[in-house]
Amino acid sequence: MRTRVLRLLRRPWTAAVAAVALVVSVLVAMPASGAAAAACRVDYTVDAWAGGYTARVRVTNLGPSVDDWRLTWTYTGDQQVTSAWNATVTQTGASVVAVDAGWNGALSTGGTAEFGVQGTWRSADPVPDDFALNGVSCGGDGGTPTATPSPTTAPPTTTPPTTPPATTAPPAAECGDAVICSGFEDQADPEPSGDWRFTAPDCQGTGAVAVDPAVAHGGGRSLRVDGRAGYCNHAFVTHAADLSSVGTVLYVRMWVRHTTALPTSHVTFVSMPDSAQAGRALRVGGQNGALQWNRESDDATLPAQSPAGVALSRPLPTDGWQCLRFAVDTSAGHLDTWLGDEQIPGLHADGVPTQDVDQQWLARTGAPRPTALRLGWESYATGDDTLWFDDVAVGSAPIGC
Repeated sequence: MRTRVLRLLRRPWTAAVAAVALVVSVLVAMPASGAAAAACRVDYTVDAWAGGYTARVRVTNLGPSVDDWRLTWTYTGDQQVTSAWNATVTQTGASVVAVDAGWNGALSTGGTAEFGVQGTWRSADPVPDDFALNGVSCGGDGGTPTATPSPTTAPPTTTPPTTPPATTAPPAAECGDAVICSGFEDQADPEPSGDWRFTAPDCQGTGAVAVDPAVAHGGGRSLRVDGRAGYCNHAFVTHAADLSSVGTVLYVRMWVRHTTALPTSHVTFVSMPDSAQAGRALRVGGQNGALQWNRESDDATLPAQSPAGVALSRPLPTDGWQCLRFAVDTSAGHLDTWLGDEQIPGLHADGVPTQDVDQQWLARTGAPRPTALRLGWESYATGDDTLWFDDVAVGSAPIGC
């Protein structure tokens, strides 16, 4: 196991939250009678941050083969599941039920199924320990549940991407000589004007953009986007600055606030025309409830939309201002993304392929070269949202929160 795995799973404790990956494995032996009880093992890997978490759940059937499965557990904290992948997951009170997705329902003896959940919490996020497969406890008499930090129990096919060493201090929040430095305070009219102009890159529908004098991160104004679901409701503003002249590494910082959790389907809220894609966009948005990069020319995503990839990303928290930062290396093609001062492991590309995380993204050679910045909303299926943007900066040096 390489050092970079340890860095991902062992994060420093902060005053806000301890974001660590915990694995609980519970095992029950088959009854002596050899009855049809579904003996099982569950590996539950949770990555938590202030107010939210994702969990990768891997169930191993140690009993007779089954044609479908149903895994249950009970949260002892105040966790609430908001989305899931590779399983249908419902929650009633503290009780959670996960049912196979159909295609992954058959489990032979020793067979495994893996799915993920994403959710929120307020005061506590303990690991559950009462898993049951098809009604039979995975704890039973055969083992004692444990919860210990461990990078070694993750599925062997996936190695988290390299995370560069953290800098000694976050960069300053001042724009300095950035080519874009806007808090929208110069926007006197309801319609964007001056350096900011409305645009609908492909087609225009019911989405709308306006200057909002009632909601702001700093100062008295922000940019409001009423995003509408369904293709052809594109609504963006684009800044007049030509980003192709910015230095080798392009640094972007913005504060964003939105009201609806990122949906399962693909959405975009940052779109940058890319000369390396003949003008098609390098996009930042969401899919499967988590932040992602998307390349318009081949629809590649970072991270890959696999359970392992999505688990290494983060949701975009709702109903509060979030500082989103990213860096695009236009020479080497590397990408880095931060939510606040936390670097998001799944949204980091360093040129070294990692199975189920960034191999799709790295399949295409050549570095991106964004030429403009567009902020707004673009949905490809479901996904209404209302967003605000404020204190936007783009330059050739790191810009902090």
